[in-house]
Amino acid sequence: MQGARRGTRSQDSRDLSWISKIQVNQPAVLRRAEQIQARRTVKKEWQAAWLLKAVTFIDLTTLSGDDTSSNVKRLCYKAKYPIREDLLKALNMHDKGITTAAVCVYPARVSDAVKALKTAGCTIPVASVATGFPAGQTHLKTRLEEIRLAVEDGATEIDVVINRTLVLTGQWEALYDEIRQFRKACGEAHLKTILATGELASLTNVYKASMIAMMAGSDFIKTSTGKETVNATFPVAIVMLRAIRDFFWKTGNKIGFKPAGGIRSAKDSLAWLSLIKEELGDEWLTPELFRIGASTLLSDIERQIYHHVTGRYAAYHDLPMC
Repeated sequence: MQGARRGTRSQDSRDLSWISKIQVNQPAVLRRAEQIQARRTVKKEWQAAWLLKAVTFIDLTTLSGDDTSSNVKRLCYKAKYPIREDLLKALNMHDKGITTAAVCVYPARVSDAVKALKTAGCTIPVASVATGFPAGQTHLKTRLEEIRLAVEDGATEIDVVINRTLVLTGQWEALYDEIRQFRKACGEAHLKTILATGELASLTNVYKASMIAMMAGSDFIKTSTGKETVNATFPVAIVMLRAIRDFFWKTGNKIGFKPAGGIRSAKDSLAWLSLIKEELGDEWLTPELFRIGASTLLSDIERQIYHHVTGRYAAYHDLPMC
């Protein structure tokens, strides 16, 4: 990720009065979202190529109450070897170093993930959720300490959640100050700010929160925790991507985007890649600027690759976690 760009956009002095004047044209956003959903997907060799590319954008995630060191170890191994080697050989892609973009776990499991990846001889980043995930309703001091502990344990990416109350009540300076403190607590780790868009009440609030998060120093803005009733949707994504584009035009700084929650099928992943290409361009189709937060998506992508290579769908035992 382009850590150097942080210094040019994280300024303590700011004028946020213009934020209250922003309005999003919801009917236009919804029309654009309908166009995306109606589009046909790519087929055959093109589809296989795009699916393999999608694998490299996945933050392979486990955020369950019953997470253990053993299932984190399996997840890390799968992150290093996301697609069966014989399938990659059939596509002549076995020597391309295809891995997922990162492994994402709870703070208490960061050390397990770091150890497992080191044992596997792998440099895949470890991401950790933090700041009272998923609700963000714990005391600020506790949330900041959670970030510091995750970084101390070896996390190089931190997915924080904002206090949604600050958005719903229009406390934009307070939101800015909160994210600035998250930025400072992360140190050299990359900051991915989760907006929890399903709980922000309007697309206008989504745009405003996106701009505040970027102004405060976020390296990525992320749609959802995956725990809300409504997670990543195309209308929300369009608003966030337009905010990223506006921010780039105004500052020259490229901010990453991460949809998360409810992205489970290979077909879904292709739609998201297409959206990024059309809204932001090929420059954003890199793990440094685009991620997909998912726990089950990889299984369906591998299943589709299996079908492309063999002409039949795999049984459950044909594609194990590791």
